[in-house]
Amino acid sequence: MKVISTMLLMACVCLYANAQQQKKAPNIFIITTDGLRWQEVFEGANANLVNNKMYVEDTSLLQQLYNDSSTEKRREKLMPFFWNVIAKQGVLYGNRHYNNKVDVRNIYKFSYPGYNEIFTGYADRRFTPNSPVLNRNRNVLEHLNSSSDYKGSVVAFSSWNIFPYILNEPRSNFSVNSGYEILPEEDSANITLNNVQDYVKHKTHTRYDLLTCFAAKEYIAAHHPKVVAIGLGETDKFAHEGRYDKYLMHINNVDKMIAELWYYVQTDPFYKNNTTFIITTDHGRGRRTNSWYKHHLFVKGSGEVWMAMLGPGISPAGEMKDDKKIYLNQVAATVSFLTGQSFEKEAGHSIGGALPVQAAPALNLPVAQPAIAGKAALK
Repeated sequence: MKVISTMLLMACVCLYANAQQQKKAPNIFIITTDGLRWQEVFEGANANLVNNKMYVEDTSLLQQLYNDSSTEKRREKLMPFFWNVIAKQGVLYGNRHYNNKVDVRNIYKFSYPGYNEIFTGYADRRFTPNSPVLNRNRNVLEHLNSSSDYKGSVVAFSSWNIFPYILNEPRSNFSVNSGYEILPEEDSANITLNNVQDYVKHKTHTRYDLLTCFAAKEYIAAHHPKVVAIGLGETDKFAHEGRYDKYLMHINNVDKMIAELWYYVQTDPFYKNNTTFIITTDHGRGRRTNSWYKHHLFVKGSGEVWMAMLGPGISPAGEMKDDKKIYLNQVAATVSFLTGQSFEKEAGHSIGGALPVQAAPALNLPVAQPAIAGKAALK
């Protein structure tokens, strides 16, 4: 009898431990790459631009690297992780050739309003320039940081030095490391990174994305935060410079950085099979050969964006080809749904509805209903 009792007790302990493990709150990574057009994501390198010496120094080499007669091969050359992994295990929205659209809701179509829309779920009509102005709108990251499941486990790293203002770091009460901001020298990696940053002679408002990713990965490995925002910025920088060659090369680098990060989380027991990536951009760019590097209210194409998602809460639907439109302001509600935290009531402003994704199985939440595009009202 004692043996049976002991076995029953052990079984109960195992079941309890397993139940506790399944209740573990899911991890969310929001990754943005500034001003990356949907055209390059879904079409790969543009033949007219690859051959245009106004925007490319070595056209023959760039063709060897990224050009092909097949759209599928071009985009796979440019973004192999997106098309070999996300397209098979996750979902990609925004190929307008199938009338599958992702649009911004804000009327301005540049960075501050775009990132505000991503993180707050709200397309603010009030004009805020790309400058150090503290955001008045509450964002989903600070909401998560105020919850019991995620408190003290939210962090953001960005190349662009305006992120601390967009996320209102003083009010949000979580760390936002941006631009060439010095990192706390709590370990040798941060000391090394600070030294490297100090040696950068021509510092701009956008830090090298490789440095941003290095800082983020070191922090993730040391502290295992549950919610991470990573804002990459050099895609926009090279586009504004009119360098289509550097723009393409950096898109390829972004794809590699995201691939490395995904490999890391899938090989770390803390993150494995309990982490969802949401990847997007803050605005589009011009559609034409002579406007691809521009974006603002009066440049057609500036409001056309894309979105990719990968992880346990995401159905592996691949490239979406249905006639449908979603909006950038639906990211915040999707994050709150996946984490089981109701942001809509706490936001203090209207937000877009969650995308029709599945909740993480561990939370045993109902499947979200497709959002109605017109419901994301503007104040």
